[in-house]
Amino acid sequence: GLHVDLSISGCSDSDGEMMYSLDGEELWFADFINHRGVEPLPSFIDHISYVEGVYDNAVAQQQVCKSNLKKRRVGMKDIPLEN
Repeated sequence: GLHVDLSISGCSDSDGEMMYSLDGEELWFADFINHRGVEPLPSFIDHISYVEGVYDNAVAQQQVCKSNLKKRRVGMKDIPLEN
């Protein structure tokens, strides 16, 4: 059958998110506070593991996201608001 594979990545000045899911079940997320990747699957199912370096990649993507966020703020600073 068909499956729904989802990846979410986003950031703000003070926070960030990186998560992978399959069919509505969270498979992996980056815990940026504790500096690690988390696989929240219960122990009674066949465990799916992500390759080494996924967390480091998430950290790098957050840096790119935050850099782009700053550039967009500068670029949109003088654009007038529309009613």
